[in-house]
Amino acid sequence: MEQTVSRQAFGKYASLNILGQVGISCYILADTFFVSRGTGATGLAALNIALPLYNLMNGIGLMIGVGSATHFTICRAQNQQEEADRAFTHAVGLGLVMGLLFLLLGVFAAGPLSHLLGADAETFPLTSVYLRTLLCFGPFFIMNNVLLAFVRNDGGPGRAMCGMVVGSLSNVVMDYIFIFPLGMGMFGAALATGVSPIISILILSGHLRAPGRGFHLLRARLRPRMVPTLCTPGLPSLISELSSGVVLLLFNQVLLRLAGNTGVAAYGIVANLALVAVAIFTGLSTGMQPLVSHSSGTGESGSLRRLYRYGVVTALAIATVLFAVVFVFAAPIASAFNSSGDPALAGYAVTGLRIYFLGFWCAGLNIVSAAFFSASGRSAQGFAISLLRGVIAIPPVLLALTAFAGIGGVWATFPTVEAIVAVLTLVCVWRVFRRPVDAAKQQ
Repeated sequence: MEQTVSRQAFGKYASLNILGQVGISCYILADTFFVSRGTGATGLAALNIALPLYNLMNGIGLMIGVGSATHFTICRAQNQQEEADRAFTHAVGLGLVMGLLFLLLGVFAAGPLSHLLGADAETFPLTSVYLRTLLCFGPFFIMNNVLLAFVRNDGGPGRAMCGMVVGSLSNVVMDYIFIFPLGMGMFGAALATGVSPIISILILSGHLRAPGRGFHLLRARLRPRMVPTLCTPGLPSLISELSSGVVLLLFNQVLLRLAGNTGVAAYGIVANLALVAVAIFTGLSTGMQPLVSHSSGTGESGSLRRLYRYGVVTALAIATVLFAVVFVFAAPIASAFNSSGDPALAGYAVTGLRIYFLGFWCAGLNIVSAAFFSASGRSAQGFAISLLRGVIAIPPVLLALTAFAGIGGVWATFPTVEAIVAVLTLVCVWRVFRRPVDAAKQQ
């Protein structure tokens, strides 16, 4: 009976959160499509150059939200309601502070940041406009991630999914209206993206009015020493987002050298499709998190094993479907974002999609495992996996492969890194799960 309930709960939380995360990822995918149609390859390249800052902002929101909500869930499972409320209070305070910092960056540093990210004379005007507008909505992006995590962990995965999907659909509609009928160009794309989390927050706020909600704001002084406790479980989510940003930044620099803005625009197509794929796995892992944290808090080792098995099997199945779809439809996908019909852009993008998406079998395993370890109180393993795949392994592999294979080496970097990290992941999994088994045998 316990196994059936666990499977049902897993299916509910994972599926709803996957749908919601795909909705969030459509912020950028819609921008990519409409910007490519409205401003051509130059706008597409500028958008791709700006994306690492979006990854950083979204990653910090996920770190605060997922980390604090993990602590909240464990405390509630142990009947520590005041500590659970304290986690929510600190998450709101920290989220507002970080959101304000991003707003200030948008107002005062959009230009220097654009140069730092690699914008040249051609792409700088569009990149800086996009960054300035997007960062000014920083408080809403971060608070949306905080509320999503707490609502989901408080038994409201349906409302969380609704907030994410409606926010994303509104972004698609506003993208079209702002870019084409109103002729607002890159500013319109960023404005549509920035308004979307506000709509999501309005939907999530309905949970705050529910009398049976499990989290409340406390009238208490914020304790800086709680910040590491609250953020540590969310570090894999931050590193996962940062990995996308680091990959974008490094790949953009290499592609500018190898193929100019056409290569960067082609990578924009690959990277934005990859963002949707990563969002699916992020949705799976964050959907598992409330169940894993609760099982960890109550000491249900059997449930933890089942949840991990469900997560990995689901991730591998998703990766298989993604690769099949991208391999078969690579050319139509590339042409949808290639408004000028540039054959060089199309060639780079088709090859890149087919090679890059080979990496999602291992990436799915790594993302799910890192989130599982962190949600179950093994933050060191989760952080190590995320840091290795997101930051440490990428530069040497990228340099080595591009030295031998040029642009092909750029596309092959992602699957190579994920395969290397998957070996470490499997070692960690074996060490963690063999201990209870060995102990049981000895008894």
